[in-house]
Amino acid sequence: MVNDRQKELLKLIIEDYIKTARPVSSKSLCITFDCSSATLRNEMSYLEEIGLLEKTHTSSGRVPSEKGYRYYVDNIMKPKELTGEDVLKLQAIFANKSLVLNDVISKSMEIVSELTNYTSIVLGSSSSYNKISKVEVIPITDTNLVAIVVTDKGHVENRNISIEEKVSIFEIKQTVDLINKFIVGTPVDEVSMKLELEVKPKISDSVKQQKAIFDALYNVFNDFKEETDMKVNKPSNTLNQPEFNNVDKFRSILNKFEDKTLINRIKEEDNGINIYIGSENEFDNDVTVIKTKYSINGEEGTLALVGPKRMEYDRVTTLLNFIKENVGK
Repeated sequence: MVNDRQKELLKLIIEDYIKTARPVSSKSLCITFDCSSATLRNEMSYLEEIGLLEKTHTSSGRVPSEKGYRYYVDNIMKPKELTGEDVLKLQAIFANKSLVLNDVISKSMEIVSELTNYTSIVLGSSSSYNKISKVEVIPITDTNLVAIVVTDKGHVENRNISIEEKVSIFEIKQTVDLINKFIVGTPVDEVSMKLELEVKPKISDSVKQQKAIFDALYNVFNDFKEETDMKVNKPSNTLNQPEFNNVDKFRSILNKFEDKTLINRIKEEDNGINIYIGSENEFDNDVTVIKTKYSINGEEGTLALVGPKRMEYDRVTTLLNFIKENVGK
């Protein structure tokens, strides 16, 4: 059982530790509570005894435990009102009518990374939900090309491709025009079949250039259909936190941010703002992942922030709610 004074004490310790990353001593809180240091030490000892605080080896102060953060989130924390500056930065993105939905979501989460100094992650729908709007191929050298695939959801994918034969601009245009004629409007996961059954028979076997371009694009689409639209913003924000000064820990977290399979598992199924502290998430025991699902005009995905366990929970939850509400409009 935690009484009102103990709740307020836990709240102040957690919020002070979030700001400073330094253990909090009873002496520093005496004026706030208008009582002796010994009285507060007793209260802090009790909070430690029931697992909400921990004592460090380097100081007489206390730090929140994982259980303490969970108690704070579930029983004490209240959403924090956004500053005018926060709102203006995000509304500038929402008001930009030239941006497609994917760009609005991506850019708003980039701003959240800047505002919070945490890592933001956007997981969009699988590429298979996209339909092809256009394919372009741009020659870089005689044998190196860049293929650009644009979908109806505003997704743009670039691939460098190499072929053995020298290619002429005429052959590139002829082949790409033929491919576009058949696949525009086709869902990404059906493109390979359409290329095989409808386009390939029309490619001239006698023109090696056309066959080489076709084969290269066929491989591009096979790769593309398996992908999920994924963006990780500012992994350095999390890595620069004092919790990760240890070289081994730094390297471990960095590797996880580069692991697409692990990042994909951050996907959220629940529409609420959901907080996974330490061992509650699959990413890493030393971080918190705050995430939510979005569903707009048939498109679904996940917005997430990753940071140390001493995250500004109240501010992050408000920011994610603000984005969900405004992107939907």
